[in-house]
Amino acid sequence: MADLRAIEPGEGFFAGPLPRILAHRGLATDAPENTLLAFLSALSSGVTHLETDVHSSADGIAVISHDADLARTAGITGRVDELDFAELQKVDLGRGQTYPSLEETLLAFPEARFNIDLKSDAVVGPAVAAILSAAATDRVLVTSFDNARRLRAVRALPGVATSASAAPFAGALFAVKLGLVPLARRLLRDVQAVQVPERLRGVQVITARTVRLLKRAGVEVQVWTVNEPADMRRLLDLGVDGLITDRADLALLLRNERSGPA
Repeated sequence: MADLRAIEPGEGFFAGPLPRILAHRGLATDAPENTLLAFLSALSSGVTHLETDVHSSADGIAVISHDADLARTAGITGRVDELDFAELQKVDLGRGQTYPSLEETLLAFPEARFNIDLKSDAVVGPAVAAILSAAATDRVLVTSFDNARRLRAVRALPGVATSASAAPFAGALFAVKLGLVPLARRLLRDVQAVQVPERLRGVQVITARTVRLLKRAGVEVQVWTVNEPADMRRLLDLGVDGLITDRADLALLLRNERSGPA
């Protein structure tokens, strides 16, 4: 008989042990960030989740890049959305790497789970198309600081995992600080995770209490960007579910250390 159990959004993305280690832009200790080499380095260290960002090229291809321009990563002037993908592929990022497309990245690492930050309105359609073309909906999480942008992608990808954008999370944080868990649950009803800094504009976001109440509201709590082992330990002691980190290798060692012998 067929399994009639409802599949929860993000079931594939959220498979695996806690705490989750998300390699922020891959592992760039010996590779340019957000490149195929950085993703391979992260996966080779043993992590399963990759955090990345996408912009649209001038010809409508979802391109892996955190920045809107090429200055910091490539040392040249120009914007991602001003260049065709063929032109972006000619840009040297070092170590033989260039800007990959989202689709080729998803296809290159078919077992990896990807946390994808939609950096512009223009990239929503191309990112959705890339995820569908790679048949990767069940192993990605899509998010954006902009809630309308995030919702456009979620509606086009039934069953996809997603995390809270800035506005609904701000309301939910206010609710849990007042102890209003049912209100927080309503505000976060369409997401499976919150991905937040420990502090934001002078406000302490992550405390043992807020973590506990956010979990009661039905979401995982993942914190960015945590690179020091002492901070990783402290946050895990507070009960967070995931660390988004530039040092996924160190975070994985810490998780293994805390889990004890097999």
